[in-house]
Amino acid sequence: MTAQSEPKSRSIQPMDPQLHDIQPGSGAVIHLEQAWGAARRLWLKTFRRGYVRRMESLRKGDFNPCPHDALDPRDLKFHRNQGGWYWETADDPYRWRDSIPFARVGLAELLLMGGGFALVGAAFVWWAFVTSGARQLIAASLSFVAFIIAGLIVWFFRDPSRSTPTLPGLVISPADGKVVDIEDLEHDEYIGGPALKVGIFLSIFSVHINRAPVSGRVIGLKYTAGKCLNALRPESARENEQLAVMMETDDGHRRGIVVRQITGAIARRIVCWLKPGDELKRGEKFGMIKLGSRTELILPKEDGLTVHVQTGDMVKAGTSILAQFNS
Repeated sequence: MTAQSEPKSRSIQPMDPQLHDIQPGSGAVIHLEQAWGAARRLWLKTFRRGYVRRMESLRKGDFNPCPHDALDPRDLKFHRNQGGWYWETADDPYRWRDSIPFARVGLAELLLMGGGFALVGAAFVWWAFVTSGARQLIAASLSFVAFIIAGLIVWFFRDPSRSTPTLPGLVISPADGKVVDIEDLEHDEYIGGPALKVGIFLSIFSVHINRAPVSGRVIGLKYTAGKCLNALRPESARENEQLAVMMETDDGHRRGIVVRQITGAIARRIVCWLKPGDELKRGEKFGMIKLGSRTELILPKEDGLTVHVQTGDMVKAGTSILAQFNS
């Protein structure tokens, strides 16, 4: 395709005014993290003034996107989708946290929930050692249950590395889970014509990191508050809380692609750190849904589109090929 025949690029949309941070549904843990951040900033300004000055000298950008002081990259965690200040990766003393095999945006839940159940399990182990008879059996059973729950929480927040296929035209799964819905749509407003929808159900055993299905640019984001129905139910796609990421491919065809994060009965927290204008590579992480959910992918229905999955297939984000544009 020559440069003269390329379709016109879509205009970047303004940021959805409902998206003040990367977790629009709020939650108890995010409030605890914000309280801890306030205490940490007070400690840094009081006892580590040299560190604060050094980080200020390394800071880039033209405004503070946070409703509080931003002393180092940790303070931008919940407001990185607002633009403004940032630190280069080489200047971030906490960049090592991105290399651990767990979701960085879920570390607080992992420590509080997983660590909490582990401590409860340890307490019951101690009780089993100091008691006897029926109480000892009860304590041992409760410790086993607590450790199992702690293990499940650790398993839920895992973030394994993925190798993404590089062939042109491929559309990669944006989520781990089971394909529960493949539906032809007569018209999609963003795509502007016929479309194909692929629905993926994420159980509590799935990796919940979302990844970009194609390389391209983020045109806009749309957040919709709603219910928390079971994500296996078709009506959950219409009625549940959700966030749509509208993309445009960078392959010269400028195809519109939509990835929709949808909460479930257990999952109540959507996380997305994108903003309009961001550039994504195929397979790049852009968010997660905490504790069981649904992810939908909407593609333009056109000649040459080949679907590589069927209902019931298990897929992995960043790895499994859902479809391919052959043009």
